[in-house]
Amino acid sequence: MADYKIITADFVNLHISTSKDDILFSEKRFPKDISISDLKAKLELMTGGSCHTMQVEAYTNDNKFVCKLDNNDAMLGSYPLEDGMRLHVIDQFQIRNELDSGDEPKFELSEEEYSKKSDSVRAFLQKNKLGKYNEDNQKKKEFLEEEEKRLAETTVVGSRCKVTVTNAPHRLGTVMYSGLVDGLPGYWVGVKYDEPLGKNDGIVKGKRYFECPDKYGAFVKPHNVLCGDFPPEDYDLNEEI
Repeated sequence: MADYKIITADFVNLHISTSKDDILFSEKRFPKDISISDLKAKLELMTGGSCHTMQVEAYTNDNKFVCKLDNNDAMLGSYPLEDGMRLHVIDQFQIRNELDSGDEPKFELSEEEYSKKSDSVRAFLQKNKLGKYNEDNQKKKEFLEEEEKRLAETTVVGSRCKVTVTNAPHRLGTVMYSGLVDGLPGYWVGVKYDEPLGKNDGIVKGKRYFECPDKYGAFVKPHNVLCGDFPPEDYDLNEEI
């Protein structure tokens, strides 16, 4: 009898959120053979939480709790994680609070003095042509930003739409807002879904952008929204067994 093996990817793509902010970090790629202890060290650099005190919880892309990553010696791949899920970091964020604190006087260099330093972050980026110092990447970033703006400006409020996001079924709804959102990067489209499949009621960080019932509203990137003739689907519950 032949032996069969289940082959899985060596990496998993996960979103990161924290108990300090109501903002998701962009999706990050993690190797499955990394220990939870090493994972927390990476999350410390990203979030400003302490790897020694943080707790990490996993959620599905529709915000259902999956598990706690509470065994520091375990491998990330030993937990039931899939692409598109979210890791939620819970901590007091003392490291970040200290960096953000304005109570203590800060040592500052002039622009001229900083430019002369060979061990600065800027010098590292320039030497390795990273970030804004990579001309090709910078041009690509500017093109994508302009394209996102164009898509947002051509998305008409009141239009019917279909929202397609990676690792999630498509959702139908109505465009309620298109533009900038305070505290979030780039342009966004606010959608009222036909079903309670969203995350809010049109409010983000205390500011209302449109009206809809709770859990019917969502903000998605313009490239995930296709406007067109998408009539509401008829869900006849009497036909279900």
